[in-house]
Amino acid sequence: MYITEYNSPIGKMLLAAKDEKLCGLWFFGQKYFDENIIKNAVSDDGTDIFKQTKDWLNRYFKWQKPNMAEIPLAPRGSDFRKEVWKILLTIPYGETITYGKIAKIIADKKGLNKMSAQAVGGAIGHNPISIIIPCHRVLGQNGKLTGYAGGEDKKLWLLKHEEVIRK
Repeated sequence: MYITEYNSPIGKMLLAAKDEKLCGLWFFGQKYFDENIIKNAVSDDGTDIFKQTKDWLNRYFKWQKPNMAEIPLAPRGSDFRKEVWKILLTIPYGETITYGKIAKIIADKKGLNKMSAQAVGGAIGHNPISIIIPCHRVLGQNGKLTGYAGGEDKKLWLLKHEEVIRK
């Protein structure tokens, strides 16, 4: 496991990778930050995956709308969490979805009457690859700005940056 840092316009971030796949992108101090990665990782700025990811982030912060599929991802989590994160990857730049809508997508896929929006929220909160897996694009009922493991101030900044919320 390798790690490096990235200075974003809204705070320092830690990147983690294994086998040339990104498995972590957190804001420092973020909830659910995987501290075990730091303990067992080697710092290395020179890996190709880190160069790709930093280039992607630089373009994102310059309003260039890079494609999420450009970065090989390997988020670690349960099958349910991975299923939720896969849905997040389908949310286009500048658009949002609600926790309830994601719950309905999963319920329909599994042939269930309903799925808990709170369970979806828990999976989203544990997203280990911020921004690239765009959990900031998920809103509460009626478009309410709710929860973000990196901090609601960062979520608001990202939504303004993507012009989902007018400045």
